[in-house]
Amino acid sequence: MAYQKNKLNRRQFIKSTAATAAALTTGLNALSGCGGSGKGGPKKAPKVIVIGVDGMDPRLAERLMAAGKMPHLAQLAQAGGYHPLGTSIPPQSPVAWACFINGAGPGSHGIFDFIHRDPHRQCLPFYSAAETTAAAGGWEIGSHKVPLTFWPFNHQQSQTVLRRAGTPFWDYLDEAGIESTFYDLPSNYPPSRSKHGHHRCLSGLGVTDLLGTYGTYQHFAEDGPVRPVEGGGYRHSWLFFENDSAPAELIGPTNDFLIEPKQTTINFQVHRDRASQAAAVDIQGKKILLRPGQWSGWIKLDYPLSMPAVMPDKHISGICRFFLQEVGPNFRLFVSPINIDPSAPAVRITEPEDFATDISDKLGLFYTTGFQEDHKALTTRMFNEDEFIEQAEYVLQERLNLLEYALQDYDEGLLFFYFSSTDLQAHMLWWDSDAAHPTRGSDAAQYCFNHVQDLYHRLDARIGEIIKQYGDEAAIFILSDHGFANFGRQFNLNTWLRDNGYLHPAHCTALLPTGAAGQVGPDWLGTRAYGLGINSLYLNLAGRERDGIVKPGQEKEDLLNELTAKLLAVRDADGRNVIRAVHRTDQVYSGDHTALAPDLVIGYRRHYRASWATCLGDITREVLLDNDSAWSADHCADVSEVPGILFCNRPIKHKSPALWDLAPTILAEYGLPPGGDMIGRNIFTT
Repeated sequence: MAYQKNKLNRRQFIKSTAATAAALTTGLNALSGCGGSGKGGPKKAPKVIVIGVDGMDPRLAERLMAAGKMPHLAQLAQAGGYHPLGTSIPPQSPVAWACFINGAGPGSHGIFDFIHRDPHRQCLPFYSAAETTAAAGGWEIGSHKVPLTFWPFNHQQSQTVLRRAGTPFWDYLDEAGIESTFYDLPSNYPPSRSKHGHHRCLSGLGVTDLLGTYGTYQHFAEDGPVRPVEGGGYRHSWLFFENDSAPAELIGPTNDFLIEPKQTTINFQVHRDRASQAAAVDIQGKKILLRPGQWSGWIKLDYPLSMPAVMPDKHISGICRFFLQEVGPNFRLFVSPINIDPSAPAVRITEPEDFATDISDKLGLFYTTGFQEDHKALTTRMFNEDEFIEQAEYVLQERLNLLEYALQDYDEGLLFFYFSSTDLQAHMLWWDSDAAHPTRGSDAAQYCFNHVQDLYHRLDARIGEIIKQYGDEAAIFILSDHGFANFGRQFNLNTWLRDNGYLHPAHCTALLPTGAAGQVGPDWLGTRAYGLGINSLYLNLAGRERDGIVKPGQEKEDLLNELTAKLLAVRDADGRNVIRAVHRTDQVYSGDHTALAPDLVIGYRRHYRASWATCLGDITREVLLDNDSAWSADHCADVSEVPGILFCNRPIKHKSPALWDLAPTILAEYGLPPGGDMIGRNIFTT
């Protein structure tokens, strides 16, 4: 029988059911003479709008407000609705946003750095906020291994699990029947489930690309390497033209259904017309025409995963954008990271699962990776500054379109919306100093920093429109998780530990040797401390680390005190202090989830940060060296150096508000008490 299915998404069903129940209740009350809810039917939940502007810095914001460049936020400040916002220890985005989510510190959510280590496997690193577990078991047939997840086999498929612990504040809203919607929320991937159906979320920071990385671009050039060269965040390939046509391939996700997993690929052709300065890309039946300096729109890609002959092949959909940089004399073609397709997500990026497709049905395709600005292309010099700015502008415009959708879809309850531009553009373009920039001349550095200031001005204008539209009926919060500072010098913690006798042997070159010629790994039975991640220092503690030698008790206490004193005494060649504070985590963290916490958090002074080598355990020759990267500003300093910002359309009475105060404040707007683990308090009370 032919029929037409009336499709209702989960939220529509809930609202429809609630409306029916409310109408029925009103009718029964009228019949019984009880009066019901009075005129207007059931009362809507109050409106609360939270705009997250990652990395917006109070020093710069205050300068721009004074100069008249941020008039709308300045009006809030003049009315008492502004205060620098206390941030997390350390002030890293996944740590800080998790504090906002839980209304409590890192000990409540168990995220202490971008990178954690597995103490049982002697400092094996992994991303702190999510973990991908390997498949276990499978039915082997030919060259394939297919997990049978049903009884009695119960094989385990590979899956990504959210590692953030504790209770997010929206669970209390969900339980109370109050709707909340979050767009591009950090530290919530995969998104936590809604038990009662009143919560929606599009995950942000933490979402990978289709390759499972945090953004790997692919670049094709005539002067590229004969064999593809891959590194963290990039893949460079050679294009060989014959009669002005060249074959190429885009790598994709790994086929884990094979006994020996293999990366999938899509073949495509590039055709160039040097006379007309144009090129065409033929890929999976699509022809993309480009001129130098031109970006394509989003292109859908179909990656087939071969299966045993008795089963149909599987397919994974991804999306990318092509950017033609040059036709001649050296043809150069850039391909964005392969994003998860929001119209047909291969993995769950929203709660509920169909929220992504609901958005895509209205807006079309959009970036889904957590890091959307292609910062790696500027770091590797595949982009110049203007090319990076253009790509970042596309991200911003897409985010503004999403904001328009969010506001049109907003009716009641809590709306959270996140901007990444103020963070990732600042990392690459910020420089508020007369000192020499790591990679640019003074004029170029000022040109880039002017772009950051213009970004603040533009966001102020859009926030002003929201205040004008909703200011009389909603509590509006604008907040950042931390501020920003120049990053001109880098400190290699492991080199310092080695040179001061805490990490053995004296000629150690890496915590995690790759087997390359000349590399020397640590002697763990002679090592007392090591660094991994951006701000974290760990003792090689007996009973905790696999090969731990430092005894708990007095030996541990003496070593922590000794390391703290010596680190605070570190000076650069010009006599400047490098480290502002060293935080003992057993004193600054509390909660049930401190098992993976470091022993010390290094709080750097402005202008300094952990070296790039320190993050993954490499050891440089020098302890202190210049930052030589286009990533020239950062916030992984001491908590006192880079506070965030908080604006509100009501006077802030709290004398020293911090990130964890927002959750109990929002709950109070709905008449709900703070959650059991929350340490924050209402910013509108003294």
